[in-house]
Amino acid sequence: QVELVESGGGLVQPGGSLRLSCAASGRTNRNYAAGWFRQTPGKEREFVATMRWSSGVTYYADSVKGRFTISRDSAKNTVYLQMNNLQPEDTAVYYCAAGPTPIAAELRNPGAYYYWGQGTQVAVTS
Repeated sequence: QVELVESGGGLVQPGGSLRLSCAASGRTNRNYAAGWFRQTPGKEREFVATMRWSSGVTYYADSVKGRFTISRDSAKNTVYLQMNNLQPEDTAVYYCAAGPTPIAAELRNPGAYYYWGQGTQVAVTS
């Protein structure tokens, strides 16, 4: 079992920045992938970014590429999402996810991840 705890959400103005953190505990594994998804009311959970933990290879949704950066601190078993130039359309509940690394075609599929955090709200508004 792996537990994920997110932090770092909040309210920010357009153009601002936030950094989300996701601390993992329990039976973590270097052969896992760890990533971020987001969801707004009435919509399906949407892929944001993910990382192959062992290699550090990263993948991003087109909508956040160049603005968001996923990174990890292996010593702390923590994955981060640095979000810059935030826009109102980035408003959502952000979820951390982890699990055995999916095949490449499934990396962006939330159904391919075993473990989920509780979510943290990000609101971008003027």
